[in-house]
Amino acid sequence: MGTKGDKEQVAMAKPNVLIFRTAGTNCDKETEFAFKAAGAKTELDHINIIKKKKDFSSYQIICIPGGFSYGDDLGAGKIFSLEIILWLKDKMKNFIYKGGLILGVCNGFQVLVRSGILPNLNFNQSLSLIENDSGRFEDRWVQLKIDSGSNCLARKIWFKQLPELIYLPVAHAEGKLFCKQNILNKIKNNNQIALRYSSSKGNEVNYPDNPNGSLDNIAGILDQTGRVLGLMPHPERFIFQHQYPYWQKEKKDPYGFSLFKNSVDYFR
Repeated sequence: MGTKGDKEQVAMAKPNVLIFRTAGTNCDKETEFAFKAAGAKTELDHINIIKKKKDFSSYQIICIPGGFSYGDDLGAGKIFSLEIILWLKDKMKNFIYKGGLILGVCNGFQVLVRSGILPNLNFNQSLSLIENDSGRFEDRWVQLKIDSGSNCLARKIWFKQLPELIYLPVAHAEGKLFCKQNILNKIKNNNQIALRYSSSKGNEVNYPDNPNGSLDNIAGILDQTGRVLGLMPHPERFIFQHQYPYWQKEKKDPYGFSLFKNSVDYFR
């Protein structure tokens, strides 16, 4: 058995994750569980607590989980993003510049986009996640292709040892990535596309395999550093093999867990 000092060193080695929540956030507990299962120390705080923190220097990862913040009454993630711009702009910038990671899932992705943290960390919104082409809430499992040209650092952090094609569930009403062509070109040229909706052979798809009509089948993007990842699918909903609906017939690794573990292991 290890000594008390050994145990303290192991505890100190755990990366610290700060998880944002507010009224309407409903995937925070699952996200916290995923990070803890991956070996992280977590802190789940309301935005009113987070805005009072002096800085984020004691954390290595920040996560904005899924849900319907403030009921999405003014648009998905709109109010939450304004709070971040108003209270946390400089803290978030410093956090990234000092080597931290930021993960935004579903509503969290919408918040990162509306706040302008994605795609360029300049706090000026340049793209949108708008209503699904189907005009309804889409809740299904989708196949995703990890973009082979995505940021090199991102492939070492988020997608390390993951296969090219993975499965994750989606659950959203406003997930269609939309922007002007010049913005899309910049994202593609800078290797900032992280995930695309895909067929089983890695080809382009239409509805329902692309559940929202997103441009270029985009399901997730990165900032230019590769340290900020926003995605519409929910990795926290595929932590165990049996969460996959056909797990008794098809063996699938819990790809969502791998994403969380990769981000935690990066700081070990």
